[in-house]
Amino acid sequence: MTRLHADVLVVGAGPAGIAVVCQLAEAGKSVIWIDAGAAAGGQIWRAQLPARWQARLKAVAAKVQHLAGHAVVSPLPAAAGQQALLLQSQQDPSAAAFAVQAPNVLLATGARERFIPFPGWTLPGVTGAGGLQALVKQGWPLKGKRVVVAGSGPLLLATAHTLQSQGCTPSLIAEQASKTQLSQFALRLDARFWAQAASMAWQLRRVPFQSGTWVLRALGEEKLEAVVLSDGRREWTQACDALALGYGLLPNTELAALLGCALQASAIQVDQQLQTSVPGVYAAGECTGIAGVDKALAEGGLAAQSILGQQRQHAPAALRRARRHGQLLAQIFALRPELLQLAEAKTIICRCEDVSLGELKAQRSWREAKLQTRCGMGACQGRICGPICQDLLGWPAGAGERAVRAPLQPTPISAFLSPGVSMPADTDQKDQGDPSIL
Repeated sequence: MTRLHADVLVVGAGPAGIAVVCQLAEAGKSVIWIDAGAAAGGQIWRAQLPARWQARLKAVAAKVQHLAGHAVVSPLPAAAGQQALLLQSQQDPSAAAFAVQAPNVLLATGARERFIPFPGWTLPGVTGAGGLQALVKQGWPLKGKRVVVAGSGPLLLATAHTLQSQGCTPSLIAEQASKTQLSQFALRLDARFWAQAASMAWQLRRVPFQSGTWVLRALGEEKLEAVVLSDGRREWTQACDALALGYGLLPNTELAALLGCALQASAIQVDQQLQTSVPGVYAAGECTGIAGVDKALAEGGLAAQSILGQQRQHAPAALRRARRHGQLLAQIFALRPELLQLAEAKTIICRCEDVSLGELKAQRSWREAKLQTRCGMGACQGRICGPICQDLLGWPAGAGERAVRAPLQPTPISAFLSPGVSMPADTDQKDQGDPSIL
């Protein structure tokens, strides 16, 4: 099997990954840069990279092997002091898998949307706010459509702004945080964000905005036709063609878990130098905790310095500010308990395998649910329904019964038949030897 070598492997091409790659390459390091996306930018810069980052990437292109459109399937055995990863093309699944190896790995795996189930949430027309934003940036036609944007946090405004810029003015923004919470947020917001917040508020001034409001259920037969909303005192129905839901983000930690990295509060645990519990493996950006693009860029720069041996005693001021901003977001936009009580017995929780909440409540654990219902064994491999089960049923994540297993992506069997390739040992002793756990 082909095995490529470099000084550093960087996984992820969002802001954190871009910052790391630029700084390492500028310092003369050879970098293999891996990302499932077709181009650098991640979710936030999907449409276009800022000019200064375009220029920096262009300047270091000769030292960077950018493997766009490739996903990490699994870690591989490697010599002491080295880390190896098995990769598979996402654009051509028939292409042969190959390996990459380096003494240092930087994980900039980002985050994904968090979903909260309610009656009707699986209807066509109901999407994540970030998902709809990405579709619109790629040309998805919504002009003239009635769109409700609901959930919590700044992503709602960003999504509404993207929709408006493409000729679709949302019919409502429903923010579940109360007016009091939003006032506290405005008072405590760092002055650096005031101009941005004021500009967005002005641009969205014609869009109806209601605080302390959330979606109870979605209505429709073959597709979404309306949503039922509540402000805690009354309920009402609003017709719509699309519903964009933003309940925050969850760090992508699956690869870190397979590499043996410790997790903390559903994120990758790192030290002051952004090194994980595994020597030579670093992490930066949203995968270490949700706080936005400023934190991702600052952590990317700090991680690059650490890999280069330029260790700092204290985090840079920009990173400290960004982390405080993340803490403020988590506090102000924490989800109200009512949202976790919306799902009914017949509400689908595992969309891949069509498993309802009622079916899951009849099980005693995640392992039993997998055996009896196949929950978490579909295409998403528990990335969506796993956190939901943790929220609604208290089934723990990240270890034991919900330990991550390779492969991380759908992969041809042929990828594991090459010499030197083996699946990582399964550390979940309770499932070993059980042929029903596949």
